[in-house]
Amino acid sequence: MRVIGLDYGSKTVGVAVSDPFGWTAQGLETIRRKEENNLKSTIKRLEELIKVYDVKSIVLGFPKNMNNTAGERADKTLHFMSRIEKELDVPVIMWDERLSTLGAKRTLLEADISRNKQKKVIDKMAAVFILQGYLNSIKEDEIGN
Repeated sequence: MRVIGLDYGSKTVGVAVSDPFGWTAQGLETIRRKEENNLKSTIKRLEELIKVYDVKSIVLGFPKNMNNTAGERADKTLHFMSRIEKELDVPVIMWDERLSTLGAKRTLLEADISRNKQKKVIDKMAAVFILQGYLNSIKEDEIGN
């Protein structure tokens, strides 16, 4: 069983999935929506991905400010989390996503990806950073115990 990582934004949701062993995260896709508050098609797509990849849990990036406070975006993310848990019956783990987009941008720049192409994949790459951070923390806990 796998884990999905999500980078939830106002118009997009970046999606990543773990390998079957939970070692690495791979970018899957970016789900786009026209209206920020219309999550119906986003939830439906997540439901499809959960079935295809036999997902056991979801890691959702939690947007904290650098001073560790939570703002308006965090409230919207918590609402999204409750919709996922209610409608898809999958546990959601909140994960501090600070610097995930910055890390994704840096990786894309180092790979010499054009700015136009970066815009198309940045959310998916941020989801990879979120999920990989979570997977690494699990492995560290297993090694430490």
